[in-house]
Amino acid sequence: MTRIFRSDGNSIPVTVIEAGSCPIVQVKDAKTDGYNAVQLGFDETRKKLVNKPQAGHYSKAKVEPKRILKEVPVDTSEGLSAGQEVKVDIFKAGERVKVVGISKGLGFQGTVRRHHFRGGPKSHGQSDRLRAPGSVGASSFPSRTFKGHKMAGRMGGSRVTVENLQVVEVDAEKNLLILEGAVPGKKNSILTVLKH
Repeated sequence: MTRIFRSDGNSIPVTVIEAGSCPIVQVKDAKTDGYNAVQLGFDETRKKLVNKPQAGHYSKAKVEPKRILKEVPVDTSEGLSAGQEVKVDIFKAGERVKVVGISKGLGFQGTVRRHHFRGGPKSHGQSDRLRAPGSVGASSFPSRTFKGHKMAGRMGGSRVTVENLQVVEVDAEKNLLILEGAVPGKKNSILTVLKH
């Protein structure tokens, strides 16, 4: 993330994303596959790191092997063919997009951080229950802990969608997409940017 200044002098937080160019590796249409979508490749990789079935898939489309292969839904597959390049200039400044990514994995966390529990009382003779979750179930009835009860556990590392992010700027020469606000995941993680 960084920030840029608007013409009125206001600073806005932005995220700079490398978005392309992404060659179309396969086109799926409703007649043959039951739905409309395109498979996009991203980020160069060495040929020796691609197994034979994947290598055949890329060679059929006449595309160099890519590190990432993602399928993106489209309204119609007309006019699209394997080998075509999808570049960042499909986005325009001012439009809204949604971004899908994997959130930062934070490991095992307690209930105060994971679920924003308040914690125990600070006084009244207790000394070691400050960040404890408290009671997790009654004793005589139901004599068990209900499924889905908020407890300590692994946090993050899950699929997150952030909607309505505004495109601030598009740099077609460097394949950069500049969005206002934050996106899920850590630096250099893979994102899917979709039009609304």
